[in-house]
Amino acid sequence: MGVEIQESPVSENAFEEMKAFVYDYLDASVENEDDGGRMRWYPWHSAEYRYNHILNVVDLAVHIAEREGADVDVVTIAALFHDIAKLEADQEVHAEEGARVAREYLTTHGDFTQSLIEQVCQVVSEHSYQGPLSDVSLETRCLIEADIIDKVGANGTALMLLRMGYEARTHMDAAEMVQRVLERGKDASRRVESDTAESLVHQRLTRVKWFQEWLEEEVPNMDHEGFGE
Repeated sequence: MGVEIQESPVSENAFEEMKAFVYDYLDASVENEDDGGRMRWYPWHSAEYRYNHILNVVDLAVHIAEREGADVDVVTIAALFHDIAKLEADQEVHAEEGARVAREYLTTHGDFTQSLIEQVCQVVSEHSYQGPLSDVSLETRCLIEADIIDKVGANGTALMLLRMGYEARTHMDAAEMVQRVLERGKDASRRVESDTAESLVHQRLTRVKWFQEWLEEEVPNMDHEGFGE
């Protein structure tokens, strides 16, 4: 007996529409701020950065889900909606608000099953969970791991160095900023549980260590405090 291949409930066109909705929602969140918003002067408090982060997390979460046997459709949609409320809600409630927006969208667009909608909303609402990842569903774990990993590696280093400029720091502070990325990566390596996520963290930490070594070699007068293990 052959294996029945089920078609994904999310067509390519439907996913593109979801992506457009998410970007427009983020953009409207910033435009509607009366006071310029918290940390508005940082580039990551922008629709462009937040949307890029979301797409990064989608790619990472799907990669992990495919290799760990999670429901890829649930993980894909949840990853796309996970930070949709980030620019309009407080950090403590943005996950719950994101789940609310996801539910409204999924119940009014397409023909998604109630089971899929409930799973997606649960994953979105739990993605900020700070406890052991063994306590959450496999799909939630995939999203949390992806969210953690996006802040590590070359991307995390670039963001930290960009932050230096916004804080009026000089390049001589780069050692400190790169060390922060390394520490974040080490924290990530201790928190993730799946073999796939552990491999990704290791790859990204290696890249940061290479950059750290190149920086130390090329800028001999830089403050070396914090370099190394």
